[in-house]
Amino acid sequence: MGHGALREAMVVTARRMNTSGLNQGTSGNLSQRVEGGFLLTPSGMNYETMTPEDLVLMRFDGTHEGPRKPSSEWRLHHDILVARPEVGAVLHSHSMFSTTLACLRRGIPAFHYMVSAAGGTDVRCAEYATFGTPELARHMMVALEGRKACLLANHGLVAVGVDLPAAYKLAVEVETLAAMYWRALQVGEPVVLDDAEMARVFEQFKGYGQ
Repeated sequence: MGHGALREAMVVTARRMNTSGLNQGTSGNLSQRVEGGFLLTPSGMNYETMTPEDLVLMRFDGTHEGPRKPSSEWRLHHDILVARPEVGAVLHSHSMFSTTLACLRRGIPAFHYMVSAAGGTDVRCAEYATFGTPELARHMMVALEGRKACLLANHGLVAVGVDLPAAYKLAVEVETLAAMYWRALQVGEPVVLDDAEMARVFEQFKGYGQ
């Protein structure tokens, strides 16, 4: 089996996705890079009853091993991890506010400086394609260019990180931004920070934290 600690951490993170409200039911999925491929949550399993042994080991050639079928969205995880060597984990969820904006096919502009957490001056919304298809993965990769998160039209949210905690933290941040943006839109059109200000924000964050 192998990767015991990583498997345990994935189960904990998957359950946390639901208890925190970042995800619901068996929707959404999670992956973690390992040598030669990645661990992935199985298709259609309740996270509360899922065990570390249920996680699927996917190889980069698209084959897999283990007793369970891989998530139908395995291509999203595969394509990111192949193209982005700095990414160690990928989180996909159907979080409420990110998905609401995605159903409007509306990304998140720089209405708040914390949009920079996703790596750029906005969080893009990828073009629509049927779930589980290569087309969806291609559209997602375009939206993720130069970014660490994006929305999927009429679908949900994707966030990446160097590890599971980083991917989860970013997903929570993007969902929070989506909630704030949605609320602001109920009153009017939010003021968007310009590129010059966002450049200053990126400089400020270089020295942020301990």
